[in-house]
Amino acid sequence: MVDKAKEIAAAAKTKMEDAVKFLEEDVKTYRVGKANPLIFNNVLVDYYGTPTPVPQVASVTAPDARTLVIQPWEKKMIPVIEKAIMDANIGLTPQNNGESIRCSVPPLTEDRRKELIKKVKAAGENSKVVVRNARRDAIESLKKAQKDGLPEDMEKDFEQNVQKDTDSAVKRIDDIVSSKEKEIMTV
Repeated sequence: MVDKAKEIAAAAKTKMEDAVKFLEEDVKTYRVGKANPLIFNNVLVDYYGTPTPVPQVASVTAPDARTLVIQPWEKKMIPVIEKAIMDANIGLTPQNNGESIRCSVPPLTEDRRKELIKKVKAAGENSKVVVRNARRDAIESLKKAQKDGLPEDMEKDFEQNVQKDTDSAVKRIDDIVSSKEKEIMTV
């Protein structure tokens, strides 16, 4: 029974860690005024009938702080990538020179900054929901294990450990959100 309780707590902690890692990766894709090739990770192009992220069909580089260059591996992908960038509504206008696509990164407007902060906070809140759901599922499983023979004091100890993991994950999420907010508001 103790092994089952340890398994439940470990599974909950893994889910919480995954939620935090997902948030970290997600906020990296937000454009904050300087050229960052990661913003194309969420832009999907139709590559032979399969939605594929731009970095998987082209090389994306940032030659300077205000420019992104996309060099497709197949020239026929240039118009498809251009259309995908326009449809993604990430605030960039692609310019095609026949060989590659250049995107100039304009400085963020105040409205766009506020919009990005709302988006970051929403992503943080979604991550917290995942963490809380993991906690709830773990506690329900621990209560079930207690009915199946796990001693009550052990169940309470594991419940406290799950709560500590939850608090830690929520604090890390808050830290990620606040640091990204500062980064967005820095002009």
